[in-house]
Amino acid sequence: MPTDPYAWLEHSLATIHRADWYRSVQTIHGRPGATVVLAGQEVINFASNDYLGLTGDERLMAAATAAIAEFGTGSTGSRLLSGHRELHRGLEEAIASTKQTEDALVFSSGYLANLGTITAIVGKRDLILSDQYNHSSLKNGAILSGAVFVEYPHCDIAVLKTQLSQQRQNYRRCLILTDSVFSMDGDLCPLPALLAIADEFNCMLLVDEAHATGVLGKTGAGCVEHFGCTGKQLIQVGTLSKALGSLGGYVAGSSALIDFLQNRAPTWIYTTGLSPADTAAALAAIKIVQQEPQRRAQLWQNVHHLKNLLQQQLPNLKLLPSESPILCFQLSNATDALKAGKQLRNAGIFAPAIRPPTVPTSRIRISLMATHEAAHIEKLVTVLKTVIY
Repeated sequence: MPTDPYAWLEHSLATIHRADWYRSVQTIHGRPGATVVLAGQEVINFASNDYLGLTGDERLMAAATAAIAEFGTGSTGSRLLSGHRELHRGLEEAIASTKQTEDALVFSSGYLANLGTITAIVGKRDLILSDQYNHSSLKNGAILSGAVFVEYPHCDIAVLKTQLSQQRQNYRRCLILTDSVFSMDGDLCPLPALLAIADEFNCMLLVDEAHATGVLGKTGAGCVEHFGCTGKQLIQVGTLSKALGSLGGYVAGSSALIDFLQNRAPTWIYTTGLSPADTAAALAAIKIVQQEPQRRAQLWQNVHHLKNLLQQQLPNLKLLPSESPILCFQLSNATDALKAGKQLRNAGIFAPAIRPPTVPTSRIRISLMATHEAAHIEKLVTVLKTVIY
């Protein structure tokens, strides 16, 4: 019998290194934005989920500072004990108004929102069907729930319908899970078709709007608005940490759902409430999204500019299908992806390699922001030509 119960750690780390799956943090210095300082080098930032460039906005920082001055740095307890502030309710009302739902509930992170919601609404007598490319938080929530967990091929409605035809009648409840924007590919879920199937088979549908909130839809309400599905019966989950430039997560839906989650979602009940600073910053961001549609317009102008340049100058670059500010191109293996990411970095472009097990095939992920300038995008394409060819 081994004498050191932790000896396996070094062996496992060596295996991760051999597979080129090893990861380490990279320190960003100073305020985030379209350009950042990384290890002493100024680089153009194509790695951020700060789609509208709000993280460094003076108005968000002023709102956060004012909230700290009034309420302190922390919420001091769970929302059901000492942690509830009027700011929290104000943010929830703003989210519900944006999403045009009856109510909303704010969690301390998007990950916690997914885990708490899924484990609250289904259990061991139930069935979950989940897109195979869903975010880790959806998958782990499904596993923790104890429900029977089945994945369907990415965006494959035909297979999903077949699975429901064969299995739905055997379970008390059924929950379909999907990202709205798939963060490592950039494509969108077939939401209208999913809603139709959910209605046909008496299923609940949970849509994670993490990468769509603030970005998609006429008013930036997300993929649900983009597809004209506002007001439909479904559960919307999202994050405050991407286009809204803050931290935290939310669930938006019926008043009955929100009331139920306040009594049954463990990651809300037993977690300290979102800090006043984060809450105030998110609330300020929602107001900016509503009042400044030109930010979203500029983001999409940047997306179209990059796509046009790539089509003209790198016609053989095999981009994954995308209807979002996320553009990815695949490479044959993790080694090649790491090499490409390093070459981009050396040339002043921060667009890191994404590798298994995060994705099934290695790739470079490019994420656009409203604050990118045309020159930033043009330099990216110029550098890509030296890296790819």
